[in-house]
Amino acid sequence: MSENRHVQLGLTDQDVLDMYRTILLARRVDERMWLLNRAGKIPFVVSCQGQEAQQVGAAFALDRDKDYAAPYYRDVGVVLALGMTARELMLQAFAKAEDPNSGGRQMPGHFGQKKNRMLTNSSPVTTQVPHAVGVALAAKMENKDIISLVTLGEGSSNQGDFHEGLNFAAVHKLPVITMVENNQYAISVPLDKQVACENISDRAIGYGMPGITVDGNDPLAVYQAVKKAADRARNGEGPSLIETVAYRLTPHSSDDDDSKYRSKEEVQKAKEKDGVLTFASYLREQDILTESIENELEKELKEIINEATEYAESAPYASPQSIYDFVYEK
Repeated sequence: MSENRHVQLGLTDQDVLDMYRTILLARRVDERMWLLNRAGKIPFVVSCQGQEAQQVGAAFALDRDKDYAAPYYRDVGVVLALGMTARELMLQAFAKAEDPNSGGRQMPGHFGQKKNRMLTNSSPVTTQVPHAVGVALAAKMENKDIISLVTLGEGSSNQGDFHEGLNFAAVHKLPVITMVENNQYAISVPLDKQVACENISDRAIGYGMPGITVDGNDPLAVYQAVKKAADRARNGEGPSLIETVAYRLTPHSSDDDDSKYRSKEEVQKAKEKDGVLTFASYLREQDILTESIENELEKELKEIINEATEYAESAPYASPQSIYDFVYEK
């Protein structure tokens, strides 16, 4: 990362420090969830490790007071940046009644929170794309200065919902940004067995929208790409497709054995480019992240996560009587 890049992008030192804090919080929350899973206290983890930098960089480029997001199941960084708290994330991990996403009714990673304008996603992948396009259509019909951001993995870009959503968005010039978080694997299937094109963003031309591939380990590059796409959308120029390339540092989920399809050497090599480490290095070079600030930050986040874990573990489950709440029939 070159000198003063964040200043050139219109970001202050405090902005990028806040960005790093959110990235680090996402990593530390995820690490705690793995420990809790291995201790038998929570049932399932779908990890964000390796993807936090792109998630937070993208979310910071939105107007977080009015824009909408349709996150996918790895987006711990996105939801934290949009206003979800570590306590709320732990409540969903423990499946407690206070979980804002589903009241403990959905498995972890099914994010959705009305007050922070996050659309609820579902287990079938890619269904969030048409939903985000629908929000953009509503914004255009109501002449509101609102854009939507939808995220998904590169494996999801092979589903029909992806094609239908992007095609509709392009035809109607809707203010929606589709960001594909390319982490190299669709569960156990490597990228070269998923697609024949060089980049996922190459597909954009077929829909009639701009497409770009950026380094997902660089939150400033992602911020720049999403900010440009957001400005286009607000100006009535329609949708954009962004591909952010990084690497999934953990197994697909806590139930996956990734040693069956990739080597430890491959994973270790990817860790050298980890956005948590490279962005911290940039901030140190800029004298923004000093040793004392770093120590205080780690202490603060540990306290936040400890409190969140203790609160969520002792919080009540949903009462059996609530099982039919919000269940309807035609």
